[in-house]
Amino acid sequence: MTKPKTFDEYSAGFPAETQSILETIRATVKQAVPEAEEVISYDMPTFKLGGKNLIYFAAWKKHIGFYPLSEKVSSAVPELSMYKGTKDSVHFPLNKPLPLELISRMTLARREEIE
Repeated sequence: MTKPKTFDEYSAGFPAETQSILETIRATVKQAVPEAEEVISYDMPTFKLGGKNLIYFAAWKKHIGFYPLSEKVSSAVPELSMYKGTKDSVHFPLNKPLPLELISRMTLARREEIE
């Protein structure tokens, strides 16, 4: 399997429904922080800001992982407790609507932390 070098290459490896979800997250992050640079890092779609990783996201079998979270992001977005995840991620189930406003707020909180 070839490692993806672009978002489109990454997305192409998933079913159409998952591709649509990934594209929606991509658009939401771009709208929140239009100056962020889109790259692939750790084989995942990533946005960078000022040379630092803003967020990563990845598709899994049953969820979308949204990374990285930090204490500042977690405290700025208390609704994260409604979702499963790890210390540095939140998992959005593929069978539920995406919380786009929440994704935008997390992205903006992460931008604030970087700046």
